[in-house]
Amino acid sequence: MFRKWIMLSLALVCTLTMPLGASAETSSQADLNRKNGIVWPKDKELPTFAKVKRLDVAQVFDASGDIKILLTTLQGIVNRTEPRIYVQQNEQDPWINDLHVLYRVHDNAMDIVKAYAREVKGVIVYDPAVPDSINVATTLAGLKDAVVASPELAKELTAAPYRLIVIEDLQGKFQDRMDAYTWQYEHLWSQTTKRMLVGLSPNTSIPLPPDNFESFKTVLTEPEQIRDASNRRTYDLDLSEFLGEDAVYLRFQDAFTQDGWGPAVHEISVTADGEEILRFETGTPEEEAYLYDRQGSKFLPGADHRFADNGNYFVYKFNPPAGTQQLTVTVEMWNQFKVSASSVKPLSSEQKEPYGYLRDYAVANKAMVFWLSSGVPEQRELFERILADVEPGTPYLGWFDNDVEGEVAGIDLTSRHGVYVLPSDWFHNMTVMAGTKAKPAKPNKPVTPKLNNKIYVTFTFGEGDNLQYDQNHMRNLWNDPARGQVPMNWTASPLLVDAAPTILDYYQSTATKNDLLVAGPSGAGYFSPQVWPEESFATFMKDSYPYLKKSGMSYPFVINREDNHDVPLTGFKAESYVKDLKVPGLFLGGGSQNYVEIVNGNLPVSYFKGTTTARDGINILNDAKASWDGNSPMFVSVGVNAWSMRPSDVVEITQALGPEFEVVLADSYFTLIREAYGLPKKP
Repeated sequence: MFRKWIMLSLALVCTLTMPLGASAETSSQADLNRKNGIVWPKDKELPTFAKVKRLDVAQVFDASGDIKILLTTLQGIVNRTEPRIYVQQNEQDPWINDLHVLYRVHDNAMDIVKAYAREVKGVIVYDPAVPDSINVATTLAGLKDAVVASPELAKELTAAPYRLIVIEDLQGKFQDRMDAYTWQYEHLWSQTTKRMLVGLSPNTSIPLPPDNFESFKTVLTEPEQIRDASNRRTYDLDLSEFLGEDAVYLRFQDAFTQDGWGPAVHEISVTADGEEILRFETGTPEEEAYLYDRQGSKFLPGADHRFADNGNYFVYKFNPPAGTQQLTVTVEMWNQFKVSASSVKPLSSEQKEPYGYLRDYAVANKAMVFWLSSGVPEQRELFERILADVEPGTPYLGWFDNDVEGEVAGIDLTSRHGVYVLPSDWFHNMTVMAGTKAKPAKPNKPVTPKLNNKIYVTFTFGEGDNLQYDQNHMRNLWNDPARGQVPMNWTASPLLVDAAPTILDYYQSTATKNDLLVAGPSGAGYFSPQVWPEESFATFMKDSYPYLKKSGMSYPFVINREDNHDVPLTGFKAESYVKDLKVPGLFLGGGSQNYVEIVNGNLPVSYFKGTTTARDGINILNDAKASWDGNSPMFVSVGVNAWSMRPSDVVEITQALGPEFEVVLADSYFTLIREAYGLPKKP
């Protein structure tokens, strides 16, 4: 029944109260009367779960979405008393061993459902015709101690050996997204916690096979790494060879996936046998009729183009008239494009399945789960009603509809209501991670060089406010052999203190003398200081300070926006960073220049200059050198794109610098700035 036992230490095994051969069924029965193991005092931003002692591991990375939400909602109920289920949704998951507890991997995830079925009261059935009913079902699951299932899976769960009852069947209950969330707000909101909000997409794209685009033939590629729109023009593509079937599929992707400057498409027209049969601009309702698969592409308001960077793409479907002999597609585009075509219908990433990440945490904490767009008036109105009902300083976990577009509008909306964001929609097993403890942070003791007439440079990897980045991609970057060779700052979330102490402990305990954790935007969470209500800002910053102290993260990277524009950090808000958050300096995103200014006479603010490649970084620093007078120290902070660069790229940049440069960590960087500007060592 079980594939293997994992025993990490003899001492641990000796402390177990259950014999090694005992079944999960026996242990779950013994746990039935346990009290709620969640502790959430008023001075903590997120709850602490009971200590993790042993785990049943369900490997579901290749399972259907229905199995994933079944297991994660079960996990939320069971782990509410004590973390005992770990749901492995990623194929590679190194964190399970870093927990240092005994765990058992089950060949069949449904064995875990059978083992813990007595701890749930029944099943909530979602409506496949209204995907957002998955979120309503998740909210109900937390309130009613139930699991979530599709109608098909529910039939299996009500039969032997599970014998669960259907508590609520949502089929036919809602007409659409708005109907579902309006009902939820009116009937369930009063019963859920008001100490956190959870925004999750109800479903996600079904993973496509690697050979999905095998039939596609490249018809045009930009051979150079162009990023300045110098190749913007109209391109005529002869697609006549792809005629003969029902449709022609045209795919746009990034020709150089390593640097994030993929195709930017403005307008498309299609001509059949010399007659124009269609024309549309991207980002318009007309485009939607032909956009077969948008995958990870984006259209930013005001940008007037659809783009797809790195491994993302988008596909259009055209149906030429029967008998067409000549088909020409004319595209206005620029940047690093690769265009391919086929007459064979590919699978589309628009095919969806239920989305399982973070649901365990929402269920365990009885949080309301929703997915409302800030760009749709009626949805925005309901979103604002929810935000207005919670206290300032409430965390919003998950993410926003429309991804990049939603981020800008979503952060503005939540910040205006005094709510901060913890990006975490891909975080897994938070009900387990929140039951671990980290060692106290060791204060960094910087060896600050003597101030000279040099160009002092500090490099900072971004994205660390993102809890799922901390859990996943950051660890991949951290494993780069080049890490530690030169000074690098790493943004991370101070809320790891509550959400995942094991993850925080891993980075702190394995950091070299050239690694420094700093707080991601814009302190204890992601928010915009500019639009945060003034009456609650100082209190929120005071509440945030213990997290920066416990995590050992100072020198935050701040993003300060209003109406989709980066703005300076000034006045009362800037003073609060000094007085209440007690930071000796901070990085500020936005702006086209890289410079330092002293705000309010006591706060050094260093503006980031972002780079996506090693060559870009070298160019940025060469430009700085060209503007340096050589008679006084100069300070340059470089933001490193964590999705397109690695520590080895930072090493490459550093090795290209001359003796007039000195690379330092953020603590030395701001110490030197304070000395150069005649400020006291501490604010």
